[in-house]
Amino acid sequence: MMDHRVYCDLLEPELVRLTAALGVAEPGAPVPGCDDWTALDLAQHVGVVHRWTTRVVETSATERIPFREVPVEYPAHWGEYPGWIAEGGLALVATLRAADGDAPVWAWGADQHVRFWSRRQFHEAMVHRVDAERAAGIPPVIDPIHAVDGIDEFLENISYGRGSGPAVAAACEAGPGTVHLHATDADGEWTVFLGRDGYRWERGHAKGDVAVRAPIADLLLFTMGRRGAEGLETFGDLDLLARWKEASRL
Repeated sequence: MMDHRVYCDLLEPELVRLTAALGVAEPGAPVPGCDDWTALDLAQHVGVVHRWTTRVVETSATERIPFREVPVEYPAHWGEYPGWIAEGGLALVATLRAADGDAPVWAWGADQHVRFWSRRQFHEAMVHRVDAERAAGIPPVIDPIHAVDGIDEFLENISYGRGSGPAVAAACEAGPGTVHLHATDADGEWTVFLGRDGYRWERGHAKGDVAVRAPIADLLLFTMGRRGAEGLETFGDLDLLARWKEASRL
C-alpha cells in the first residue's frame, strides 16, 4: 500500500488515459469481461462513481450515501462523454488531494479513512481504463507494481462489498478450500482461505487446493473478473476456483 498522496498523483494520469480510450471507442462497443456492458455503460458508470465518491469525501460522510442522492445529468451525445468524465474525474482528484488521508470517512471496505478512497479510485480507474482500451481495440499495458497492489486491495475489500460480502460468506459456508494465486513475472503470491470460520487471505508461497499461475497483468484481470482461466496455468480443484470466482465478483 502506498501513501494517500501517491495514489492521488497516480489517479490523475489514469483518468486521462481512461478518457482518451473512451474517446476512441464506439458507444455500442462491447467491454470484454464485463457481461453485457458497452462503452456507453462503462462511461456512465465511471462518471457516476466519480461524482458519488467526491460527495462522500467532501462531506466526510459517516454512513453510505445512496447514489440517488447525487444528481447526475448524462451528456446528450456520445462525443460529450470524454469531457464529462474528465470534469468529474478532475473534481474527484481535487477533492481527494484537499483531504487528509487519515481523516475518518465512511467507506465500503475495511479502512474507514479517506486513504481508502484514493487507493480504491486509483485501482478502479486503472481497471476501467483497461476496460475502455479493450473496448476501443487498444492493447492495454499495466504496471506490474500497480497490478500487485491491485490484487492486494481487491482481496482486502472483497468480503465487505454489498453484493460480494454475502456471496463470499456463502462460499465459505459451502465448504473449506484454499485458492492460490501466483504471478510468474512479478513478486506476487496470494492464498485465499475459505472455511466455516470465514474468509481470510495472506501473501506468500503456499500450496492451495487450486492454484492459478499467470503473468501479473493477466492475474489481475482474472482476479478482477475481466477474463477467465482459459490460457492460464491452473492446478487442482477447478470447481473450487469457479466457486471463488463467482463469489468474488464486485
